Amino acid sequence: MERNAYFDNARWILMFFVVFGHTIQPFTEENHIIDVTYHWIYTFHMPAFIFVAGFFAKGNLTKEYVLHLMKKLLLPYAAFQVLYTVYYFLIGKEDWLHLPFEPHWALWFLVSLFCWHLLLYWYKRLPKYMALFIAVQLGIIVGYMDPIGHMFSLSRTFVFFPFFLLGYWFSQKEIQWLTQWRVKGIGLIVMATTAFLLVITPNFSIDWFLSSKSYATMEMSEWGGMARLGVYTISAIMMFSVLSWIPSKEYRWSKYGTRTLYVYLLHGLFIHVFREYELFSVNSFLDGAMLAVLSILITWILSSHKVALLSKPLIEMYKYIPVRKRQHTNSYNV
Repeated sequence: MERNAYFDNARWILMFFVVFGHTIQPFTEENHIIDVTYHWIYTFHMPAFIFVAGFFAKGNLTKEYVLHLMKKLLLPYAAFQVLYTVYYFLIGKEDWLHLPFEPHWALWFLVSLFCWHLLLYWYKRLPKYMALFIAVQLGIIVGYMDPIGHMFSLSRTFVFFPFFLLGYWFSQKEIQWLTQWRVKGIGLIVMATTAFLLVITPNFSIDWFLSSKSYATMEMSEWGGMARLGVYTISAIMMFSVLSWIPSKEYRWSKYGTRTLYVYLLHGLFIHVFREYELFSVNSFLDGAMLAVLSILITWILSSHKVALLSKPLIEMYKYIPVRKRQHTNSYNV
């Protein structure tokens, strides 16, 4: 598909929020403003990122396409699962050893993305509203099942799938409507209102937006489904509000949006060092602003052409695997 500046910009901006959210996470308990900012980011950043991924999905289920997905998504998963295991051990992280199908930290996204592409093949055959209704219902139901959690990224796969579906069904025309100034105005009000409500309301577990735990684990065994429906509503409204403010114009930095997978997989090498050795602290607004600048630098550096060249054999190793060409026989040959 031809490059689209809007989506390149969206990927890079959303990736900054991913990095910034991970950077400030250790300071959420000691600083209320940081905690509000952290919760505010998590209301939209992964749903929006998944929405963008869904927009470019094909929904094929041919043998060739599935093999392509396996090489593109599961090979990097396996490589980085090993890399982060060794890396965590070297920096002294306590929970450094994970089972092969228990994704380290942010690697769940690769497993879920692979599954979303497979699920899409079946869901796209249904009427849109019926498919979305079923996807949301499954996302709600899995919260009542304690065995479905972080392993195999099953919980997040079902809970976040509706956003992938929404992205798949959105057209370029609807994206243009989304970026109208009237919609931007509504979006700005929504974003400001959400921030205000997060300031004045009691703290609630960020696990509701992480979507990797059961309702029982989050101490809401009976009414967890209603709570998740509320989270779906908040995340959808916030997602569209933020996406309405993504610029459609191509900028010099837009090209970095084509390399966000590099940032996603590599930024943990920075973040976990920061956390393990407590390299930063937040005692003022200036400290928080410096962490934002640091997050921009990390996102920019890891999406640079030089980093891409160095890490491409690991992240895009599927491009280095020789493709076996089919041999065509001539019926006139003996």
